[in-house]
Amino acid sequence: MSSRDVILGRVRRAIADVRQDDTPYEQAVDRSYLREHGARSAAETVDLLAENLADYRAIVHHCDADGLASTIAGLLAERGSASVVVPAGLDEAWLAATDVTRVPDRLDSTPHELDAVDSVVTACAVAIAETGTLVLDGSPDQGRRRITLVPDHHICVVRVPDQVVSSVPQALERLDPARPLTWISGPSATSDIELDRVEGVHGPRTLEVVLVSGE
Repeated sequence: MSSRDVILGRVRRAIADVRQDDTPYEQAVDRSYLREHGARSAAETVDLLAENLADYRAIVHHCDADGLASTIAGLLAERGSASVVVPAGLDEAWLAATDVTRVPDRLDSTPHELDAVDSVVTACAVAIAETGTLVLDGSPDQGRRRITLVPDHHICVVRVPDQVVSSVPQALERLDPARPLTWISGPSATSDIELDRVEGVHGPRTLEVVLVSGE
């Protein structure tokens, strides 16, 4: 008898008298917990999102649909970007005001190739006001996860108020758990034992969020 068989035997004996619970998963956990903290209007929820994004050191911009292309062009120019990764399903109109070289999101792109790109522009799946979090789910306008982890500058467009929710429970209702979810709360950052903050270790050093109304 192998060690594996011995261990599994002990586990089976230990749980032999445990009653089987056939409760469906959806009913197994009490979901009566508080779903959001306080009652806010849609505008107040967007304001809270902007406040918490900024608190996490993201750079927040506001514009309407007509000004989105010029806003993105201005951010790329201010950054000095010569190239930008573009997800396959990104609205072409978003980049209509810039002549920065487009780099398509390709399956065979290497980390070295992506590291040479200056910026990436994506949409998002949902934004959470209470935590200042953006969630990407790999949809066509967001692309593969790696394009938002390797380039040093990420511009993320959030349609407000439609894509903004107050809380994590509300966000989970909109998300498909089978998709590759990326949760972003500010630019990538870490701290050592002396609490010296270093940004850009695990993802973009700079996160710019454009809150666009009327999209």
